[in-house]
Amino acid sequence: MSDAHTAPPPLAALDSAHVGDIKGAFGTIRVGDDAPRAGLKARLTTLLAIVGPGLIVMVGDNDAGAFGTYTEAGQNYGTSLLWVLLLLVPVLYVNQEMVLRLGVVSGVGHARLILERFGKFWGAFSVIDLFILNALTIVTEFIGISLGLDYLGIPKIPGVLLSAAVIVGAASTGSFKRFEQVCMTLVVGSLLLVPIFVMVHPDLRQVARDFLIPGMPAGADASQVVMLIIGIVGTTVAPWQLFFQQSYIIDKRITPRFMNYEKVDLWLGIVIVIVGAAAIIAFTAATFAGRSEFGNFTDAGGVAMGLEKYVGKAAGVLFALALIDASIIGAAAVGLATSYALGDVLGLKHSLHRKVSDAKAFYAVFAGILLVSAVIVLIPGSPLGLLTVGVQVLAGVLLPSATVFLLLLCNDRQVLGPWTNGTAMNVFTSAVIAVLVILSLVLTAGVLFPDINSVAIVAILIGGGMASVAVGLGLLAYRRFHPTVLDVKEVDRSQRASWRMPPLALLAAPKLSTGSRIGLSVLRTYLLIAMILVIVRVVQLALGH
Repeated sequence: MSDAHTAPPPLAALDSAHVGDIKGAFGTIRVGDDAPRAGLKARLTTLLAIVGPGLIVMVGDNDAGAFGTYTEAGQNYGTSLLWVLLLLVPVLYVNQEMVLRLGVVSGVGHARLILERFGKFWGAFSVIDLFILNALTIVTEFIGISLGLDYLGIPKIPGVLLSAAVIVGAASTGSFKRFEQVCMTLVVGSLLLVPIFVMVHPDLRQVARDFLIPGMPAGADASQVVMLIIGIVGTTVAPWQLFFQQSYIIDKRITPRFMNYEKVDLWLGIVIVIVGAAAIIAFTAATFAGRSEFGNFTDAGGVAMGLEKYVGKAAGVLFALALIDASIIGAAAVGLATSYALGDVLGLKHSLHRKVSDAKAFYAVFAGILLVSAVIVLIPGSPLGLLTVGVQVLAGVLLPSATVFLLLLCNDRQVLGPWTNGTAMNVFTSAVIAVLVILSLVLTAGVLFPDINSVAIVAILIGGGMASVAVGLGLLAYRRFHPTVLDVKEVDRSQRASWRMPPLALLAAPKLSTGSRIGLSVLRTYLLIAMILVIVRVVQLALGH
């Protein structure tokens, strides 16, 4: 009888491989090992076993697209836009901390939670748009690999195909630990940016000042600068990150007991991504300052050539290697985000703990999206520039919707119980969503109307800001006269360490407020219109119209 009373509640895990020992790159934690970690050595040992998801998702974020955006900022505008990176730190943490909680507590991937809690339309939409956006993003990763290979004098076709094969091979061993070890090797490879920074030795006082004090480049076209700022935001905070980290944490089998260790892992990743981005902008700015190439950015390959010309061959080689390294880890993470999401929604086996023979569809999707993207890059005449623009714009359009669902899920007591958001988190995330929507509008307008001027952009920013404030005040007024009735069955927050989401079939249907339903309807309409307009515009550009 005692066993029946002490048996743990059933878990919501969709794949049985998601339950078991935590097998990280640097250690293992046995299932059920909830003993207190006393002493520094025990805590460090535990952290080493847990570390991985935060580092991989953040370093994967400094991918080929990021290299292109950051080097453009440095070569065209010096270090004047470094402050944007500092503003993005709380946004990165809040977004990824919310998916961290969702993954650890629910045990179910992001796409499946959206499907179950918001219906088939949003579930299908989240997977389809993620698939399209991720495929385009992986294309940009292979563009980055090809640029690095070109600089190093390595033939592009065998180099790109070999890179794709290495990524697929690393993920297909049937060992989660082995895959994570490969990824952590790539994380260490990202540190190749440090010796470049040392070789170039930019003015540290100037870097610190521009990092801490916001400003705009003197004499620059305001509309182009705003578009680049939006590009920095879009390449640093991307939708695939949400889906990847949640699913990867689930696959690593991390439980609420180790939540704080995973937050440390996330902070380590954020520090590396911001330092890496700042280093790229700073050494690119210092390399081209006062030279004819300043203000005439071409691509990351041109930056490698410039480093060789003005700093030395070693700097160019290190930059090319860092670009290839970043592109590989980015392609691996984005590809897995896609496979995990499809596995979640379609009910397929989807775990790196499984061998290829035991999860054929999961690995087929992963290999297929990588190989198709690699081939697109190798096809002569492919509109690679337009594909890159398409990635930035679609990411900008879709990111606000991804954050909206993230916020709604993190306030769903059926899903997170005592782990739901507090008031401060909700207010901050709502403000972030408002800013992302406004930036998305500017970015969409910039693609549809390439000649848009700074006056129009400022008008959109001001109008969007005023509308956001009005909506916020309206919601506060509504809440004042229609207070929310608290759920008397709310789980005691002192039980957080042991609380897990029940199986999806046992959850009560979500109750969306009138405001939430109206908001989702408006969001659906905006997304459909914006995506259709952007796709039409990109096709027109591809056809030369």
